Amino acid sequence: MPLTSNKHVRDWPEIFSGDEILTTAILDRLVHHAAIVPPVTLRFDEDQLVVTDYSDPAYGPATGLQIGDVIRTIDGMDVAALVDSLRPYYPASNEAVRGRDRARNLTRGSGAALLSGDRASGSFSVSVERRQVMTLDKSRASDHHLRGPTFQMLGDSVAYLKLASMHLASIANHVTQAQHAKVLVLDHRNYPSEFTVFALGGSLVASSTPFARFTVGDPTYPGAFVWSATVTQTPSTPRFEGSVVILVDEVTQSSAEYHTMAFRVAPGAIVVGSTTSGADGNVSRVPFPGDAYGFITGLGVFYPDGRPTQRIGIVPDLVLRPTVAGIRAGRDEVLEAGVSRALGRPFRLP
Repeated sequence: MPLTSNKHVRDWPEIFSGDEILTTAILDRLVHHAAIVPPVTLRFDEDQLVVTDYSDPAYGPATGLQIGDVIRTIDGMDVAALVDSLRPYYPASNEAVRGRDRARNLTRGSGAALLSGDRASGSFSVSVERRQVMTLDKSRASDHHLRGPTFQMLGDSVAYLKLASMHLASIANHVTQAQHAKVLVLDHRNYPSEFTVFALGGSLVASSTPFARFTVGDPTYPGAFVWSATVTQTPSTPRFEGSVVILVDEVTQSSAEYHTMAFRVAPGAIVVGSTTSGADGNVSRVPFPGDAYGFITGLGVFYPDGRPTQRIGIVPDLVLRPTVAGIRAGRDEVLEAGVSRALGRPFRLP
């Protein structure tokens, strides 16, 4: 029996009319033999498995793990050897996504996880209680943007806007707020909350500007594909006339990649970060016998000049990934590098 909800499990009692016993019983059956992981967020940076955040505000710090810890072994197994052994079981559009997904799953298991590695003060070895994935806040594994409001001023010259919580109704206000900034940072290291391709994109261009083309299947000739018309940005007001910096990485996927293509055509815009997931496109359902079905991407996504994006991803103008030292220092090196390039001088977050 499929069971879905967009609410955190902490809020499930209200779904079941406040019945704590029923809620507990349902969760017990759902998580029986389910995957469990340490309550931390992990990411591969500099080819190392790094602790980047806690996925539970209490249990995370209690593990003894620190932000910036580099994990070398998991339950006595070398991380590099573990990655190689699991490579055939991680299908992905590109290596960026394969690394992203491995980092999320390498520590799954049962019982306590024995983790050892290096930190700024030396080596460490800890025994960490694993917890049910569905009870943890895993948002930090799926977004790498700044914490805080959707729109922020990072000093007098830099405006910041993140895709994950940007809404159509607020776009004109955000652009107006950014009018006097020299740089507008669009953070796409997340997944968009709404489709703002044209509502925001029109405020970034001075003239009609093409940004994408599609290929679609020809139903009259199975196996053949035809080109669609070019998709174009049309100017709108209010308009932002400063420099645009778009931040991307391996969590920039599908619609976030399409938004990146759409905003990249702003005059002088630069894309900063690392290769995106290469999974732009729609979702097409394919039925199979026995009431089963699967999903495929039903169209091709290209730049106007015919360059592909799928499996390749959005290739940044300035390639940069976080460093272990930067993670330990609490810096957003990707954002700082992008703004520094746009301003033509060093920039550090307040």
